Amino acid sequence: MRGVLANRTFRHLFAAQVVALVGTGLLTVGLGLLAFDIAGPQAGAVLGTALAIKMVAYVVVAPVVSALTVAVPRKTLLVGADVVRVLIALSLPFVEKVWLIYVLVFALQAASATFTPAFQSVIPSVLTTENDYNRGLSLSRLAYDLEAVLSPVLAAGLLTVVTYNVLFVGTVVGFVLSAVLVVGAVLPPALSLPATGLPEEGTRRHRIVRGVRDMAANPALRGLLVVNVVVAAGTSLVMVNTVVYVRDTFGGGDAMVAATLGCFGAGSMITALLLPRLLRSVAVRTVMLGGAVLTSTGLAVVSVILFAAPGQPVLLMATWVVLGVGGCLMTTPAARLIVDGCPPDRRAAAFAAQFSLSHVCFLLTYPIAGWVGAGVGQVEAALILSALAILATVVAARMWPTRVESGAAVMPGPKR
Repeated sequence: MRGVLANRTFRHLFAAQVVALVGTGLLTVGLGLLAFDIAGPQAGAVLGTALAIKMVAYVVVAPVVSALTVAVPRKTLLVGADVVRVLIALSLPFVEKVWLIYVLVFALQAASATFTPAFQSVIPSVLTTENDYNRGLSLSRLAYDLEAVLSPVLAAGLLTVVTYNVLFVGTVVGFVLSAVLVVGAVLPPALSLPATGLPEEGTRRHRIVRGVRDMAANPALRGLLVVNVVVAAGTSLVMVNTVVYVRDTFGGGDAMVAATLGCFGAGSMITALLLPRLLRSVAVRTVMLGGAVLTSTGLAVVSVILFAAPGQPVLLMATWVVLGVGGCLMTTPAARLIVDGCPPDRRAAAFAAQFSLSHVCFLLTYPIAGWVGAGVGQVEAALILSALAILATVVAARMWPTRVESGAAVMPGPKR
């Protein structure tokens, strides 16, 4: 890991990612508590709607922005997205109406849908060898997982002395520092487009759908598209209903909400540390489908806990660790599949397509977690998500061949 951090550009980008993620993590905790403050036990429905709106922003904005900004310098794009996120986060402490949460979430996530694919697409140009890129991917995933652990812990500490609105100030600080670090990085220029002979508007329309076509044409990437459903099912239950389970079912406080979310991040973080070595000897298909099985099982266990052991929050925390492990096993190798399956000049479009298509799944799972949980029952919501995850796992296993022509079947270790 030290080798990739010696790369000054990657070091700046990685640090920018870390501080922005901490800010986003504080936002996640704060938004959940804000929703509970406004809606009480119906907070799950509010969060489910807000996060579904977030997914609409991701699905609609990411491929369009990727196509329209292909010639825009990456630094300009990344910093601009951070500035927009700062301005929106500044307004969140003043929200008192549910509809305002929805509007601001859409605007905030539209900016994130611009930032994330651009960030992902520039890393292969910074870390140009396969081993360095594998390590960079693991570090990037580790950043997500550290955020999932540290942000709730930081939030829990802050909540002992301040109100949850102060968490939004931490969000602003994270985005500001991210912009400053990106400004200090020397980024490669955007790849020039190949000549197509098409009018400019036709070229834009082609670029919007090109990433989707590239993914649909690759067997491993088709499997990835289905695995995204399992990721969405597990993540939705955690993000939407943790605050409801802890505050309403178990009678815990704000600090317990943060600690429970931290368990999810801890499982993912430990897995991210072990994953580079695992991927040297185990096929990506096996790793990702194993994560899908773990997630499907964990979702079924949640329904059992809610039905048979509603007084045992420790069991819920342990299950959150399992869901974190399963999620990491599925999401971390995804970028490697895209890099192996797409030429350099088409990676930005493929990353944007994966970003959008993966979040289409959340348009289904967030409402199930929120609306079914609030309107029908939390046990039923967990059972539906578990059944959906099991079905997607079976389909992915049948769709994704055990051997593919791309180099993504097994990630090679260092040559000796």
